[in-house]
Order: sequence, then C-alpha cells, then structure tokens
Amino acid sequence: MNDRRGDGRTMRLGGAAWAVGIGALIAALPWTASGRLPDRLATHWQLGDSTPDGSMPLWAASFFPALIWLLLATVVLLTLRRGTGASPLRGGAWPATSLLSGGVLLAGIQASVVRTNLDLADWREAQQPTPWIVGSLVVAVAAGLVGWLVDRRRTAAPAPRASEDAPALRIPEGNRVVWVERTTNPVLQALAAVTGLAALAVTVGCIGGLVEPAEFWPVFAPLAIASLALAGCASVRAGVTERGLEVAFGPLGWPVRRWTVADIESARAEHRTPAQVGGWGYRLSGLGTTVMVRGGQCLVVRVRGRNKEFAVSVDDAERGAALLNTLRTPHTH
Repeated sequence: MNDRRGDGRTMRLGGAAWAVGIGALIAALPWTASGRLPDRLATHWQLGDSTPDGSMPLWAASFFPALIWLLLATVVLLTLRRGTGASPLRGGAWPATSLLSGGVLLAGIQASVVRTNLDLADWREAQQPTPWIVGSLVVAVAAGLVGWLVDRRRTAAPAPRASEDAPALRIPEGNRVVWVERTTNPVLQALAAVTGLAALAVTVGCIGGLVEPAEFWPVFAPLAIASLALAGCASVRAGVTERGLEVAFGPLGWPVRRWTVADIESARAEHRTPAQVGGWGYRLSGLGTTVMVRGGQCLVVRVRGRNKEFAVSVDDAERGAALLNTLRTPHTH
C-alpha cells in the first residue's frame, strides 16, 4: 500500500487550509455588513434572557472569534503533526471531527451574531439568536460525523496481503490475500475544498442576513454540487481480494463498483494519460471506462461478456493485475 505518511501530510495541509479559510470567513463577516451594524455589536446573552448583557466594537467582534478558532485549530493541527503509527491521527478520528464541526459551529455562531445586530441603532435592541445557534449546532454535528466517517475509512487497517518475496504471486495454501491502493489528486482536492468553502461562505452569509433567501440556492447549489463532484473524482481506492475487484470513490469510499473474480476475463497494467481518455474523473472513451485521478499507471480489467475495458489509475497496478490473474486460475496458486 502507499505510505500513509504522505496521506497524513495531505490531511494536515487540508486541515491548515480549512483552518485559515474558516478564520478568514469569521473575521470578514462583520466587516462585510459594517454599514448595517451599530457601533458596538451585542455578543453575549444570559441563558433564557433575550436582552444582551455584553457587547464588542466591530473590530473586536471580528478579531477575537477568529483568534479563538485559529488557536483551537492550531492545537488540533499540532496533534496531527505528532501522530505516529498506522494512522497519523493520534487518538482516533477526533482531530478531523473537531476541525470540521468546530469550524462550522463558530462560523455559524458568528453569522448568528451578525444577523441579530443587523439594522439596529443600539446593540441593546438585539435579540438572542437561539434558533440560528441551534441550527448551527445541528449542522456542526453533521459535519463532524462526515469527518469521522472519512477518517475511519482512511485509517481502516487492510487485511493481510500477499508476500512481497513472491514474484510469481504464489499464494500459500490457506492464506488470505489482499492488494489495496489509494490514489489522490491534490489539485482536485484543493478545488473541492475551495468550492466547498465558498458554499459554506454563502450559507453563513444567508444565516447572517447578508444573502437573501431567493439568491441563496442559485449560488449555493452549483458550488455545493461542484465541490461534491470534485471530491468524488479527487481520490480512488482499488482493492483485490479472493472475492474480486472493488473500486471506491471519494473520501467516504462511496459509490463503489465491484466485480467478482469470475466476472474478470483478464487484468493488466497500462500507462494512460488524461488526454487519452478525455480528461479527469470518471471518463468514457474508445478505451472503455477509465477512472482518471492522475496520469500514469492504471489497473485495466476486461469484464466477461463485454467489449470494453475498465481502468483505474493507481500505483502498483502490476501487482494488482498479477493477483487478479492468479486468483482467476486457482491451479497456479
């Protein structure tokens, strides 16, 4: 399998980009509405009391929440950096969960504060934005669950694999074997993150009253769809076991395509480029179906009863193809 240190480095870079993006969003939100806000913003309410008992000037309401978020995110990122072992996330999935849920929650709270202060002459007139804060909490929990699922799939331990010392891939009797490779495209991941942050910014702007509901969906929907599509095309995981070939897409490992060993007529490794197959992602061309995450070595299989082939761009494709061919002919084990 690929070295997980590289995977951990990608997670840390993505986490840092998320932290900076959320910090910038929290800091910028009050300034984007400065012409509609009072000199001081209501920022604190007693539980159950709709009258505010604390306020901040605009610069402080912008600076301090962003600073709190960046400090919390820095602690999480330092934990990621010190992670060792099979997973670079020491302590399980909590760092990814904390970054996602914490960022969404603080951005939502900041938007709620801005919304309740809009168009007021005095901060004391602001009402406690309880419904908006509760909504932000619900979305934050959902985002944390997504982070937990992503990390759980990324760090799942593989089953035992064939011996590295067996060039003919002879499998000892009674042994279980597996070949698993995961390939990612950092450029597509970055584009998915940018469009995702833009969709979040539009959502926060709507919560904060800066984007009208009628204008929300025409902007949010294309950004959200683009982010999901890019994330789905940015990574792929291919695995070969005694059951056959499985190809999973995106950070959640879904959707998944599967073929049994009996379904596969032949397997080989082949060099392909995006230009040959018509671009990046899930491509249909004269070569058949290709999952093109990055140009280079691909695992190519021909399925019985079909004239077209299926290919997926992964490292160590030669070993995956050899194992599939070995499993197709049990007498050679």
